[in-house]
Amino acid sequence: MAAPSPGYSITARVSTPATFTATSDVTNAIAATGAQITAVDVVESSHAGLTIDVSCNTRDRAHGDEIRAAVDALDGVTVGNISDRTFLMHLGGKLETTARVPLRNRDDLSRAYTPGVARVCQAIAKNKADARNLTIKKNTVAVVTDGTAVLGLGDIGPEAAMPVMEGKAVLFKQFAGVDAWPVALDTKDTEEIIAICKAIAPAYGGINLEDISAPRCFEIEARLREELDIPVFHDDQHGTAIVTQAALVNALKVVDKKIEDIRIVVSGVGAAGTAIIKLLQASGAKHITAAGRSGVIERGSEHADAHRNWLAQNTNEEGFSGTLKEAVVGADVFIGVSAPNLLDASDIEKMNDGAIVFAMSNPDPEVSPEAAAKHAAVVATGRSDFPNQINNVLAFPGFFRGLLDAGASDIVDEMLVVAAEAIASCVSDEERNPSFIIPSVFDPEVSTRVAEAVAKVARDQGVATL
Repeated sequence: MAAPSPGYSITARVSTPATFTATSDVTNAIAATGAQITAVDVVESSHAGLTIDVSCNTRDRAHGDEIRAAVDALDGVTVGNISDRTFLMHLGGKLETTARVPLRNRDDLSRAYTPGVARVCQAIAKNKADARNLTIKKNTVAVVTDGTAVLGLGDIGPEAAMPVMEGKAVLFKQFAGVDAWPVALDTKDTEEIIAICKAIAPAYGGINLEDISAPRCFEIEARLREELDIPVFHDDQHGTAIVTQAALVNALKVVDKKIEDIRIVVSGVGAAGTAIIKLLQASGAKHITAAGRSGVIERGSEHADAHRNWLAQNTNEEGFSGTLKEAVVGADVFIGVSAPNLLDASDIEKMNDGAIVFAMSNPDPEVSPEAAAKHAAVVATGRSDFPNQINNVLAFPGFFRGLLDAGASDIVDEMLVVAAEAIASCVSDEERNPSFIIPSVFDPEVSTRVAEAVAKVARDQGVATL
C-alpha cells in the first residue's frame, strides 16, 4: 500500500457537536484510516457545535472517500466539503508578472515608456549585446517543452505539461532569483521547435529545455547550442547528471572507494541515462555498463539512434551480454533512471560489499529503498520521503544563475563537472554519512556555490560576455 503523500493533501471541513472530545474523536477517526494529519483549525465555535478544518496527507483520491465515511460514522458528526490542497495551489496558475520599477508619476512613465524608452531601444539597435543589460534578457530564462516526456506521465501534451513548467519557473525564482517563464509548444516537429526557440531567443538569457522525448531532445539541444548565442540546457539530461554525480562523489567517500576503480551499472539509456554516463566518464569513471529494456547495450552493437550507438562504442568495455539483473552481480554502483520494480533485495545482495544504489525512477523506484537498504551501504532515490533525495532543483537554479551572471553564450562540459563538485561540497566531512550524501534543496549555500563555480568556468573558458 502506498504511503500518504503531500501530493494528495486534503482539507476536510467537519461539523461536530459542542463536546470536549469532538476534535479528538474526529482526528482519531481520520488517523485510523492511515492518513497523516498536518493541521487542525477551529473555524467556528458556538453553543450548537464546532466547525473544524482538518488537513492531512492521504494515499490517493480514494483515501479521501474513506476518510469521509469514517468521520461521518461518528455520532452527530458530518463532513462538508473536502478540498484538494494541490488543486487549490494551482488555481489561476503559480506565476505572475510584477514590475521592477515604480510608476508613481508622469516622469516615471515617460522614462519607462514613451518617449524615454525610445533612447534605450536605439542604443540596443546600435549594439544588440546591450540587451543583456538593458532588458529582462539579463535575468530571464525560457522553460521550453512540447509535453512529450513529462516525468512519470509521458506524452500528455503542452497544456497538461504547463503545471510542471510553472513549478519549474517557481523553483528558478525561489532558489536562485532567476526569472523564468513557461513556453509550451503545440508541436512535436523537431525543426519547428528549433525554429521557434531561435525566434524567441532575443528576449531570453538562456533556454531550459524540459520534458521533450528522446531522441528528439538530443538533436534539438545540439542544434540550438550550435546556432544560438545564449546557453541551452536540457535539464532532464544535464541537471539529473549533475546531481547524480554530486551524490556519487559523497557516497564514494562514505564507502571509501575511488571512481576510477568502481564498476557502475546504469539502468535507462534515454536522455538522463546517457548524460549521466557522459558526466561520470568526464569525472573519471572507467567501468560503466548501460542497460535498456532489452538488456545491456553490447559493445560495438548497431542501433537506430545515434545516442545508443554512442553508448555501444563508449561503455561495456568488458563485452558483457545479458540482463540488468545479471549485470548488477558484482557491481559497486547501481544508478536507475528507468522504470519501477526492476530489481529486488536479492539482486542488491549480489552486488559488491559497500554497494551504492541510486534508484531514481519516480514515483516508484527501480528497487524498493527498504529492500535495497538491507544490503547496500548507501541508498538514494528521487523521492522526498526517503533520505538522500537526488533532486534536479539542486542544480538548475544555481547553474543558470551562474550562466546569467557571466552573460554566458554557451555551456561547456567543465561547467557540469564543477557544478557537481560544488553541490557535493555543501555536505561537510562531519555531516556526511550513509543517510546524508546530498544537501537539502533548501540549503541556501547550494545555488550560490554552483553559480560561482559555473560563472568562473564561463570566464575562464572565454564564453562569458559580462
